[in-house]
Amino acid sequence: MIKDPAIRRQLMWLILPALLLVLVAPLVLDTYTINILIRALFFAMLALTVDVLWGYTGYLTFGQSAFFGAGAYAAGLVFTHLGFGPGYVLLAAFLAVVAALLIGLITGWLSFYHGSTPLYASVISLVLPIVLTQVLFSGGTFTGSSSGLTGYEAPDLELETWFRLVGSALVVLTAFTCLFLRSDGGRILSAIRDNETRCSYLGIDISRYKIYLLIATGIIASLAGFGYASFSGVVAPELAGFVFGTEVIIWVALGGRGTIMGPVLGAVLIDWSSAYLSGNLPYVWKLFLGIAFVLVIVLLPKGLLPAILKWFRKINDATQQPKTVRLVLADTTQPAGLYTGLAIELKGVAKSFGSLNVLSDITFSARAGELVSLIGPNGAGKTTLMRCISDGAERGGGTIYIQGHDIKLAPPHQCVQFGLGRKFQTATVFDSLTVAECLRIARTRIETPSFSTRSTELHLPSYALEVLRATELDQKLDVVTNTLSHGEKQALELAMVLALEPRVVLLDEPTAGLSQSERSLIGRILVDLTSRFGLCLLLVEHDLDFVREISSRIVVLHQGRLVMEGTVREVVDSDLVKTIYSGSLGHA
Repeated sequence: MIKDPAIRRQLMWLILPALLLVLVAPLVLDTYTINILIRALFFAMLALTVDVLWGYTGYLTFGQSAFFGAGAYAAGLVFTHLGFGPGYVLLAAFLAVVAALLIGLITGWLSFYHGSTPLYASVISLVLPIVLTQVLFSGGTFTGSSSGLTGYEAPDLELETWFRLVGSALVVLTAFTCLFLRSDGGRILSAIRDNETRCSYLGIDISRYKIYLLIATGIIASLAGFGYASFSGVVAPELAGFVFGTEVIIWVALGGRGTIMGPVLGAVLIDWSSAYLSGNLPYVWKLFLGIAFVLVIVLLPKGLLPAILKWFRKINDATQQPKTVRLVLADTTQPAGLYTGLAIELKGVAKSFGSLNVLSDITFSARAGELVSLIGPNGAGKTTLMRCISDGAERGGGTIYIQGHDIKLAPPHQCVQFGLGRKFQTATVFDSLTVAECLRIARTRIETPSFSTRSTELHLPSYALEVLRATELDQKLDVVTNTLSHGEKQALELAMVLALEPRVVLLDEPTAGLSQSERSLIGRILVDLTSRFGLCLLLVEHDLDFVREISSRIVVLHQGRLVMEGTVREVVDSDLVKTIYSGSLGHA
């Protein structure tokens, strides 16, 4: 059920005129044009999946053609070698889904395992269609080799019927894609595109999301290929090839990636016009298409549709977030009792890069309600230690416990499950999303978001609400974050971390770049987090005056070693600290 009236209106304006056009178009178009457009409609379904992956998730993929080709060959092989009938149609469709599922699982695991890079994932997507094409070439008479499969029996429907069936399917698919991408769950894709690192440190398993999404879009692309093969009666290795996959990317870029409608219209219009140009200008039409692609990328990087159809862009922007969001106090009752032991404990933590020891034998602990500051000159290893605590794979030696849990080699999203939250020195928020959307995504681990609706309520723990109200961000929930000031972004990131309901919070220079009044405000908030709400804070800070005002204890690092630990007065007034900051202390 679609609860948001704005989304309902958007979908109605999208679905009704489009369905009317699909029903009426065959009455006025000639047979050749209808035939070309049916093929283009199948290609538009494929382009839509590329837009979801590239335009909304930031994953540039050349491999969607492989899914399309797999679905096409599922139909071609079944109809050629087994026969045609209702049972065989269902079998071919089932095989198309299974093929997409297997290809998606394998490709997704190779592309998105922990530690892989976006470039590596794109290279895997580039290799996929090349490998699949070679498999088809090597299939001999079974796959038809380079000639493909032709002449098999297929559904005997009139062109007008095909057009209306495929057109209606495309309209429904586009509408549901729009609904999904505008939902609370769908906004996670935009968050991944904006900042994968922050998503991981909010407890979101990025790899799993991407693999699931690749499988889902792969199944859609495969079914589109199945439909294309059933309509055309011809399949060829080129349908699964790298060249075709690149063409789809061009369609998406020219139409306008990240707009849903742009790639759909781009695929239909470009494929339709290409069919005519290839007949009239057989040797140069691809040159014209390439020139157009380059010009659009340089002059209109968002694509043609956003530049031409300004009215659509305004409607699109108007439905990006609810008109009003109501803040609600979340139920933060802890299951099975709150952990009462050491909130964080480090034993012999070490980190090295080759022969360079960055951290050596770091051992200390902190309890709930403590604010422990890590100080030391630049290069002391403070930020490196933060990385080791929040990402198990970063540590070279030693043991780290968070609320009694040994993090071992756990990635950031699993460390969050132990009760850890991390704020970076440079505020990491989602620039294309609103304040409310950023905070809602931060609640993903605690409250499973809907993938079909958007909530107008935002549940936050009391300490996160305190940050919003103290910084007046509660009055800017519908503001896009890229318009916020530096101080507001710092406060928003802190509120996002607190929305996780952590028990241990790592803070890397949270006052960097802030004015004196903003620093004082952040200081009061941090003290409240420990004294009123019992959180354990581990703070990296250079300003000794700021540290003196808010800390429970201080740990001093120098050249990768823990050289002193004690009360605020013991540490700040010590000769050792004065010597370290004067730069005259030798190697510890």
